[in-house]
Amino acid sequence: MASSDASPAGEASTFETVAKIISEMSDVPLEEITPESHAITDLEIDSLDFFDVVFSIDKTFGIQIPLEAWMEEVNQGETPAEEYFVMKNLCAHIDRLVAEKAA
Repeated sequence: MASSDASPAGEASTFETVAKIISEMSDVPLEEITPESHAITDLEIDSLDFFDVVFSIDKTFGIQIPLEAWMEEVNQGETPAEEYFVMKNLCAHIDRLVAEKAA
């Protein structure tokens, strides 16, 4: 079974690809983005910028992140924000969406 952490280009991990997208679209230096970083609280990406980041992730990976559903779950207290906005968890969800699309 192929590794699910490879980007579409097959050169970088999902984390590396997402971190690069975030760094390019925000003022956050790449070296400050870690798997434990919370995109909104630690990296201080505001919600509008995060929508742009998600759009770029969708385009890069050929998926559609269900951001509205995720935000609703968080806002209703069904899911902690960390589930979707901590980098390692976000990347795991991206990997899952990529795998589901390929299935």
